[in-house]
Amino acid sequence: VQLVESGGGLVQAGGSLRLSCAASGSTFRINAMGWYRQAPGNQRELVAVISTGDGSTYYADSVKGRFTISRDNAKNTMYLQMNGLKPEDTAVYYCWLRGGGMEYWGKGTLVTVSS
Repeated sequence: VQLVESGGGLVQAGGSLRLSCAASGSTFRINAMGWYRQAPGNQRELVAVISTGDGSTYYADSVKGRFTISRDNAKNTMYLQMNGLKPEDTAVYYCWLRGGGMEYWGKGTLVTVSS
């Protein structure tokens, strides 16, 4: 499985960005997808997860009410709509996928929020 993120960039505080993650390869056994992020000097942290079965979601407290995760199963694509961005959201955002007992990661896309 290969994961390719897109949509990162530079935005002012209060602005919005939408990240996309396209999955290719042996995607028929995907059961969950999500986003992690890693800021400089920090550990990688979970941002949001979505089940590809029932669509249930989980969000980190720090992004609840501002970020929305969604997926298009037909396109094997996942999205992260980020609104009300804050400087502390600045990080490399990584796409994550679990399927067939394996976990896969994208290479990451940088999101920079200026104050």
